Parts: sequence; structure tokens; C-alpha cells
Amino acid sequence: MFAVVRTGGKQYRVAPGDKIAVEKLAGEAGDTISLGDVLLAGEGSDLKSTDGLTVSAEIVAQAKGEKVIVFKKRRRHNYRRKAGHRQQYTILKITAIGDKKAEPKKAAPKKEEAPKAEAAPKPEKAEAAPAPKKEAAPKAAAKPKAEKAEAKAEEPVKKAATKKAATKKPASDKNA
Repeated sequence: MFAVVRTGGKQYRVAPGDKIAVEKLAGEAGDTISLGDVLLAGEGSDLKSTDGLTVSAEIVAQAKGEKVIVFKKRRRHNYRRKAGHRQQYTILKITAIGDKKAEPKKAAPKKEEAPKAEAAPKPEKAEAAPAPKKEAAPKAAAKPKAEKAEAKAEEPVKKAATKKAATKKPASDKNA
């Protein structure tokens, strides 16, 4: 069964067992409240009469929403105002609609687990033989200093970046 209820200026479609966050309502966590403004009720495609129908809910928690920044500005008037706001909510769990109570949700059927084969104990390691070392590849023959100098001479020479000297313009004669 489902119902459409109005609270806090908003409408919510609810069913037994649903959790919804609504505008702040009076009460502590664990309290039971009744939502009397039922707009629509039905089961499947069949609609029921809403005369005297109420929705029972349990308060799960009182919470706050995310912070919203309110910023006002008027151009060219040096007018700026900044404020923050966090809306207060009540989290409800729907327990019953009219006389229909929430049915406990059925857990998914567990699959039968195949018995695990017992792992054979690992044989104790006999003295571990040292891992063979890889032979290092022969290093390239070092170039003699003369060859290094020639290679350096062949490279293009990078010029150091020079900053342009700022040239001052002569002051203009205002009285001329």
C-alpha cells in the first residue's frame, strides 16, 4: 500500500518501511508521530478513500542539510552581504498507513555454500637455496676526456636570457 502525504509544504509518496527526510517536526528520536494530511492512498492501481486515513511514522533523527551560501551584491554601490543557512530536517521511517503495518523486509535467500575442502598443510621448506645472482652487463667503456671535450664543443651554445632594460620616457610638460 502507498500514500501521498503533505508535510512542510511538500508532498511525499510513501509506503510502509520507507525513510524520508521532511522539514523539521517537533519530537525526539524514537517518538511516533501521525501525518494526517493524506492526499492519495492506494494499492497498485486501485485508489482508496482518504477520509480519516493517517500515516504513522517514527522519528529516526533530527538532522541538518548542507550549508547554502546566500550572497547579495549591488554593482557599483559597494554593497555586499554574505550569509549561510543550514536547513533543519527530520528523518522519518513510515511504520503504517491506516491499519496496514510495515512488513519486515525479507532477507535475500542465502545460497547454499559448498563445503570448503580443507587445505593440506604446507610442507616445511628445507633450507632455501640462495637465489642465483644475475651477472651484471658490462658497462660501456668510459670515453676519454679528450672525446668528452670534443662532444661538448659540438653542442650548440645556449645564450643566457637577457632582460631588456626599461627605458624611461621623459615626463611630459603639462604646463606647456
